[in-house]
This record gives sequence, structure tokens and C-alpha cells, in this order.
Amino acid sequence: MMNTPAAGDELRPAPTKTEWHDSRIGRYLLKIEERTEQHFDTYDDAWRWSITDLKSFWESICDEFGVIAHTPHSAVLKDPTMPGAQWFPGMTLNYAEHVLRELSARPDTAMVLSRSQTAGNVEWTGARLIAEIGRIQSGLARLGVGRGDRIVGYLPNIPEAVAAYLATSAMGAVWSSVPPEMGASAALQRISQLDPSLVISVDGYRWGDKTIRRESDLMEIRAALPDSTMVLLPYLDSDATIPDNFMSYSEFTAEDGPVTTEPVPFGHPLVVLFSSGTTGRPKAIVHCHGGFLVEHYKMLGLHQDFTADDIAFYYTTTGWVVWNLMVSSLLLGTAIVLVDGDPAWPALDGPWSQWAIAAETGATFLGTGAAYLTRWAHSGLRPADQWDLRNLRLIMSSGSALAADASGWIYTAVNNDLLLLSSSGGTDVGTGFVGGCPLVAVYAGEMSCRPLGVDVDALDPHGVPVQGVPGELVVRQPMPSMPVFFWGDEDFARYRASYFDIYPNQWRHGDWLIHTERDTWVITGRSDATLNRGGVRLGTAEFYAVLDSQPDITDSIILHFEDEAGMGELVLAVEVATTSTVEPEQLHREVRRALRTHLSPRHAPDHVVIVPSIPRNRTGKRLELPLKRIVKGESISDVLDVGVVVSPEHISETASLIRRALHGIPTTA
Repeated sequence: MMNTPAAGDELRPAPTKTEWHDSRIGRYLLKIEERTEQHFDTYDDAWRWSITDLKSFWESICDEFGVIAHTPHSAVLKDPTMPGAQWFPGMTLNYAEHVLRELSARPDTAMVLSRSQTAGNVEWTGARLIAEIGRIQSGLARLGVGRGDRIVGYLPNIPEAVAAYLATSAMGAVWSSVPPEMGASAALQRISQLDPSLVISVDGYRWGDKTIRRESDLMEIRAALPDSTMVLLPYLDSDATIPDNFMSYSEFTAEDGPVTTEPVPFGHPLVVLFSSGTTGRPKAIVHCHGGFLVEHYKMLGLHQDFTADDIAFYYTTTGWVVWNLMVSSLLLGTAIVLVDGDPAWPALDGPWSQWAIAAETGATFLGTGAAYLTRWAHSGLRPADQWDLRNLRLIMSSGSALAADASGWIYTAVNNDLLLLSSSGGTDVGTGFVGGCPLVAVYAGEMSCRPLGVDVDALDPHGVPVQGVPGELVVRQPMPSMPVFFWGDEDFARYRASYFDIYPNQWRHGDWLIHTERDTWVITGRSDATLNRGGVRLGTAEFYAVLDSQPDITDSIILHFEDEAGMGELVLAVEVATTSTVEPEQLHREVRRALRTHLSPRHAPDHVVIVPSIPRNRTGKRLELPLKRIVKGESISDVLDVGVVVSPEHISETASLIRRALHGIPTTA
């Protein structure tokens, strides 16, 4: 296999039909063939059935995974109109009841393996997790919390957060969480929208060798939420003094109690997730019990092939939808690995590396960001040379596009027998729009398929599907995991404006993607960040695929400043490796040559500017549009919530350097 494959090179072949028995999704589809008149020669045949007959498909998911319905449904999809599609009316169930079914079957198995730079290593069995859920429910009951009340966790990725989420959902209350990496201002932008009955928080945490204290932030949150009960879990300092207007976590969980589950309608709110809030008030996105249950059974049980023999390690915080996917792994009896800490401390290949933790815990699945994989791929290091990763059979890459060279590196430097699931989805739907599957081939730099039940396509401005060129990512039929509503958006005005402003009754997500001749998919960037140079659309992801392989560049961001002539000025801002000795003029020439050679002359930037850091939000997304607005003169506070930005102290200098370049004032490049 080539060490540096080109985009579209096959990295792993598709199994033959006779090999479908080797995966649950294959066995599931073979059962569908036996029970119906359907016949699937390929995975794409199965996908087309799943979106042509939504009723039969989603009923089959309920049957396949044994969904516990306390009352039956009168229809699968009563009204397909988006927004507001009505799924499984009449059905009552409870998301947490299905997790508890698996935990009860594994009382002595370690189901939660926690690795924390603050609290050390902790492992909870199924019985231990159930006991904690019971204690939290007892505490909630004493405080009078009931169905529909909001409970918020200002918590890191620790076992107590998992228990609180499950305890809350089991009783029909509504969970939400924000990570303590957010200060009071960013946290309150989210928490205050919900008028929570209770907030469970920690006093701080450690990130590598740094200690981050949150006592003053907690007092600010306390003052802003006078009617909420505040519970404090001493995490940074186990002997911390509990303020008078807080309840200690030990007091809150002092009483044992049985775990009870409350059947609720399929569409009853389960969890409120928040959009990044990078450029405005975060959207409070409400997901329901039934939607997350059936979608996560499908995605985790079929596309990710999770079983009770698996150990799933997602590197995530409690503020990312990936955290909810991680918890849903328990639906399959899959154990989960929780990590709270800096994966590059004290070094990229140190003991907190995601590879080191995967090896130490015996993880069979790693869910991580494309940026992390890319950093490793360009480091010259090979995880397989340092750790035993033979148990690792699945890697999911998300957060941004994974370039071809990084895709190939996984097969040569990690494990040549694993399945790479490069995926793209969103907090908005709690799952993926395009991704991977055990039944299809893996191609470098591409996402392998459309998941079952997801009627996604690339459309031109007239709503016509396109292939081979970028189109808008549009979902043409409803999904059960689409939001039931936004909190505080009673008339659905913000909901409609977010997804249904362009294509009537079709979900427009805001990404550009290409449908390839191989029936694979490539995300080329946000459609609102796509560059239009001389009438030709240039996706930002294609720039980054080239730039990420440049040895002197550690990060980059591309901005286009339009003019009446149509070409405008293209500015590339780069963060240069500390070990680099390249001269700015040479860097400029090399970058322009690389982009011309690998892409086209239109991709060659007019300016290359060396900056102190590239602005990204806390899920790793580059902030192209906010930075462009700041460069053009808008104030940082009007454009960004700096609480969700990594290294916000450099934004002003970065914008100033770009502005100087546009005005012809010499910079460092």
C-alpha cells in the first residue's frame, strides 16, 4: 500500500455478499431479504430501500434492537412535513431504560473506564453505574425535580456526568451539559436559556500541567441563576469548602434508591444540545427520547458494528454531540472510555496520547477529530511502533474533512486491518449525514456512503442533484433525530431560518459536498465559507488538504475578500512550526507552487501571512467567516463569543496582520 495515497485510492475493499454475515449490518440486511421481497446486491440497494420505505425501515430498527414500547404507535411517520414531522405517534418509551437493560445484564463488567489528569483512573461496573444513577434520582426527587424539568451539568467527561444524564432522562426530566473549559459568560449563554432546576458543577480541572479553577465562575453562575439549586462536586480539590449557597455532591447523592424509568412519548425532550455559538447566541437544540434511541441504535449498532464485546473510546467533552453518542454506546452493551485531559501532554506521543489510552484500555473503537489524525500523520511518528493497537478495529474521524494522506497513514502506521469511518454530521441531528459502513470500500480522502435512512444528496441552486461538482448538502426526507424544536423558539422561526430557508421542505445543512463517481462523498467546506473567485467555486477543504501536508505549516486559514471584478484578493494566513527555518519569501513561493500544482492557478493566494495562531472553536473548526468580518472592521465582541474560541488572545493580532497585507503594508511574509 502506498504511504501517500491520492484522493480516491482504495484503502480497504468492500466485502463480498457472502461476507455480509461478518457484520451486524450485513446480517440485518440478509434478514430483511428473508422476511420481505427485497433483494440487495449492494449496500446502495439497501440504502435506496431504506429511504424509499421509511416506515418499514424504521420499524425494522425497532425490531432488530428490541425497542421497549410501553404503548404502541399508531403510525411510523404521521406527517412528513419538515419541520415538525411526527414520528411514532402514540408510542411511549424511555431512552435510559434501554441503557439500564444492558447495564443490568453486566453487573460485574467494567462499563465505564475513566482516565483523568485531575482525578486519576476510575472504573465503574454496570452495577456501580446503576447505583450512582439511583442515588442521583433520590437527590432529584428530594428536590422536587420532575418530568420536563431541566438539569444541567457543568461537568467534564467523567463517570458522574454519564450517571447524571441517565438519571435525568430515566425520570423524564431534560438534560443538558456544558464543559468547564467554558467560563461563566459562555456557560451562561447556554444554561440561562433553559431556566434549570438544578446545576451540577465542578470546582475546576487540570489540563496537562495547568490548573484551571472555576470557583469565581461558579459564583457568577450562582448569581445569574438565583432560583436554581447548585450542586458542587469537588473534583480539582477533594477537600474543597462548599459555599453556603451550594449543596455538596456527597449530600445530594447521600441516599441510595431504586432506579425508576418514566415512559414518555417518542418525541418527549431528552437533551438540549447547543450550537457552537461562535457568531451569535447558541441555538438550544432539543432532541427527543425516541429519535436518539432509534438513530443511535442504527448508527452505532449497524454502521459502527458495536457489540457487547467492544470498548468504545471517543475523545470528546460534554459539550459536543459526540459525548451523547459515546453514552449511547451503552445501548449495545459496549463499554466506554472517558478521558478528561490534554492528549498532547507532556508530548504528542506521551502517555496521554489517544493511542496510548486506546492501547492501555484495550479499546476496539476510537472516535477522534480529523485534526488530531492529521497532526499525527504529519509528525513522522507511527503509533503501531509504540503501542499494541491490534484490538483497534474501528476508527471514526469527524469534526472536519480527513485528507487522503492522513487516511492512508492510518492503514500504514496504526493498523492495516481496521475500518476507517470518516464521517460528517452535526449537533443538529445527533448523527452523521455521510460516513462509513462495514459493507462498502474505504477510499482515501472520501466518506464511503450515505447511512441507512438518511436521504441526503448534493443539490445545485435549483434543487437538482449534481455529481462530480460541489453542491449543497440537503436532506430530502425527515429523520427521527432531527430536533423536535429549539428551546424558546415557540413559532419555529429560528428553526426554519436555520435549515429551510433555501429549499422548501428540505433540510439544508450549510455544507458543500461532492458526490463522486464511486458513490462516495467529499465535504469541501461550509457553503457560506465557500470562495467564489471569478465565478468558480473553491471549497476551503481542498486548500487545507494541500496545506496540511506542508512541513513548515502547522495550521492555516484561507479568506477571500471580494471585489467588483470578481477575482478579489485571496489571503492565506499560516501558523508556522516552531522548528521551521524557512524564510517568509520562500514559504510564500512554496505555498503558491503547491496550491497551483495540486489544485489550480485560481487557488494560489495573493498574500501569505504568518500569524501567531489560527482561530478555531473548541470543536476544532476554523473560524473563516468571523475572522473575515473582524479583518473588515467589525469588533471582536460583536462577531465572536471568545469563550468558545481556542487562544482568543491572538485574534486581534492575527486580524491586524491580514489587514496590513490587504493594504500593501509589509508583514512577516
